[in-house]
Amino acid sequence: MKTLYIDCGMGAAGDMLTAALIELLPDPDEFVEKLNGLGIPGVKIVKESSVKCGITGTHMSVLVDGEEESEHMHEHEHSHDHEHHHEHEEHHHHHHHSGMDEIQHIISDLKIPTMVKLDILAVYKLIAEAESHVHGVPVDQIHFHEVGTMDAIADITAVCLLMDEIDPDEVVVSPVHVGSGQVKCAHGILPVPAPATAYILKDIPIYSRDIKGELCTPTGAALLKHYATRFGDMPVMKTTAIGYGMGKKDFEVANCVRVMLGDKVKTAPEISGAATANTTAGSEPKIFELSCNVDDMTAEDIAFACERILEQGAREVYTIPIGMKKSRPGTLIRVMCTQDDKEKMVNLIFKYTTTIGIREIETNRYVLERTIETVDTKFGQVRRKVSSGYGVRRVKYEYDDIARIAKEKNLTLDEVRKHIDNA
Repeated sequence: MKTLYIDCGMGAAGDMLTAALIELLPDPDEFVEKLNGLGIPGVKIVKESSVKCGITGTHMSVLVDGEEESEHMHEHEHSHDHEHHHEHEEHHHHHHHSGMDEIQHIISDLKIPTMVKLDILAVYKLIAEAESHVHGVPVDQIHFHEVGTMDAIADITAVCLLMDEIDPDEVVVSPVHVGSGQVKCAHGILPVPAPATAYILKDIPIYSRDIKGELCTPTGAALLKHYATRFGDMPVMKTTAIGYGMGKKDFEVANCVRVMLGDKVKTAPEISGAATANTTAGSEPKIFELSCNVDDMTAEDIAFACERILEQGAREVYTIPIGMKKSRPGTLIRVMCTQDDKEKMVNLIFKYTTTIGIREIETNRYVLERTIETVDTKFGQVRRKVSSGYGVRRVKYEYDDIARIAKEKNLTLDEVRKHIDNA
């Protein structure tokens, strides 16, 4: 399983996540050119090398109309009115302020995949909902500072494009270090984490230590919440690439976000436990059935959704034709998964289908012990699946091998099987 682990021991901000993820690419400079060619109004993104506590990484700067906003320093201690925060009280400010409608318009004009646009808007929605809750105003009255908006759109767009390109099966995020102390914003002095950040980070493991200042920004928090499959310790994995995204400010601890990309590895207890589960009734981990009904997806879209969900770890995905409200024909999509994968599967179902609700049923599963053998035949080696237990034993040749031989020898599938069995 292709796994991305994000180490937030020094919090997270949009620019730092961009810088860390871009180091995972084979050609980071080419990606920066791609970002600068998107046409985000007045924006130029600059990539540069940075060293923190002897570690070399990447720092990303966003120039808006040729200047990097002084208050938005990408160092975690920026003023909150410049990281796309609600400013309905700042009528004296000379800059224009953008609402969600204007931001949606800017994003809709970008030449990027539709799914990436939806990811960007979903991240913005998390931020706007947090600001709405904190300031007690409707989401449609939330406004974002003009320069900060362009800066934030650049950060969020960059991370969403990077995640689309890297395309991990699973995103594991460490508990988030939020910093401590206070931060100055347009409304006065606020505690760290700032109220909007704290709201976004609800139900997410966070902590604070000795470092004074804001380590996790609202943008960083929203990006983590949107993409995380789960929060917790680093899984056992074989890493293939590592990236360091640097902030500007210097601390005694390296001020960076570290990301690791690799393949998740089962530990010995997990492997032996799985083998035992296959031989004893009811001993396999609980299986969950996640179901949803759709009546507005094409057959192609449903097939694509099922393929993607199955590729990313579902035990089984299948569909059933159903009748829905107002006598509309529809499709029931059912995904079977383990408890460890349940949250991930829920996210995938919402991502790839048009459903607005998912049902969950916990079930027991009884399975035969399964092994794969390779046998020598006059056609060469052929794989076969052997299933046994509960007093039964079944053998089935691997379809791909049988089909390949049938095509090569101009035989039917049954003829190939009989040749092998009678040899």
